[in-house]
Parts: sequence; C-alpha cells; structure tokens
Amino acid sequence: MTALPTRRDEEWRYAPVEVLAGLKALPEAERIAVAAGKTETLCKYASTGAEGKVDIRRYQIEIAEGARCEAFFLFTGSGYKRLDVDVTLAEGAHFELGAVGIGRGEEVTEIVTRLRHVAPGATSNQVMRGVAMDKASVTMIGRIDVAKDAQKTDAALGAKGLLLDRTATINARPELEIYADDVKCAHGCAIGQLDEMALFYAQQRGLPMAEAKALLMQAFVAEAFNEIADPDLREHMVNVAEIALKGAA
Repeated sequence: MTALPTRRDEEWRYAPVEVLAGLKALPEAERIAVAAGKTETLCKYASTGAEGKVDIRRYQIEIAEGARCEAFFLFTGSGYKRLDVDVTLAEGAHFELGAVGIGRGEEVTEIVTRLRHVAPGATSNQVMRGVAMDKASVTMIGRIDVAKDAQKTDAALGAKGLLLDRTATINARPELEIYADDVKCAHGCAIGQLDEMALFYAQQRGLPMAEAKALLMQAFVAEAFNEIADPDLREHMVNVAEIALKGAA
C-alpha cells in the first residue's frame, strides 16, 4: 500500500492539515500513453461547488518517441482542489502544459507537476497561472528532471500568481534537477498585483475601473491557453475562466 502524503513531503507541504488527515487513499492516476509520432490534446476544467469537498485529479502521462501531448487545465470552485501531473518524455517528444487555478473565499487550489526528461531531444513548456482573492490559497509547484542521457533537452517552466487581496496567499516553487550537460532549461516565477500603470492606461481610454480590471485578469489567465490550436476550444476555456473571475473586479 502506498503511504499517504504528509506535510513532510515537499509536494504536499502547503496542503491543509485537515485534508491530509482525512485522506484514506489517493485516487488512482489516469494513465495516458501517447504513441510514437502522435499528438493528443487534453482539456479539463473542474468547478466544485460543495464546501469542504476534496477533489484530487492525478495523471500519469507517457509520451513516446516524436509524440506530442498538450494538456490544459482550469480549477475553480469551493473546497480543496489538487492537480497532479507526472510526465515521462521519450526521445524527441514534446509536452505542453497550460494550467490555471482560481481561488476565492477560503478555497485551496494546488497545481503540481513533475516532468521526467529521460531521453535526448525532448522538449517541454509549462505555463501556470494562479489568481487568489479573499482568503484563498493557490499553490504552483513544478519540477523538471533531466537524466544523464537526456542531452539536447529544451524545457521551460513559468509560474505567475495574481493576488487580488492582501489576505490571499500564492505559493510558487519551480525546481530543476539536471544531470545532462548539453541542455537548455529555464524556470521562473512571479507573484504580484494588477499592473497599476495598465489600469491607468485603460481608464485614460474610457474604461471603467471594474472593466479594466476584468480585462487584465482575463488576459492574465488566457496566457495559459494560448497554445490550444482549436480557436473554439481556446475561447471556451477563457470564457469559463472569465466566469470564475466575475465579481473579483
């Protein structure tokens, strides 16, 4: 039996104590295998409505040689929500991630990824966005492992958080563990508030403050969905995020 997580585990250090205490078992991970040379797109959004609900989504993705997997997630709603994504990339494979967590009230949202570059020439790009208001908490943890034989790896991870209230919390922690010497890897994180200059610029052009804030927030989360090739699907994900943000301005 797999041991249950505790706050001693780095990937669970921000999880609420009461959630961890109430776990009887972790849900089974959904396994996705992308065949060599194929492309698979995964778009999911979770919006829980019940206070105190625990919603943990786990994915184990294996991308074969020359294959491509695109995964886009949006998490909103009450309770505790967690996304766990574990990806293994074969030679020449590519993984694209866009993940957004939006929290209000006392909601807790966690986005946790681990990418395993185990063969040469694989590429990956991760875009994480978190928006927290009221007393909500959003956590974004991303780890990239590059094995000794995974030369010519090109991996990027960017996590950005938007705090709308001083009582809200955003945690962001990108990690790299690299054993190859011919790689291109980049990571970064930034947490802040809405750009005052951008708000001023919008108001100077006749936009009310609430509308200006809404547009900036929509543009912020939309960055995570820029790589969705289907314009209708991309618009749908942005619209769902816009609904979740309604009232925050």
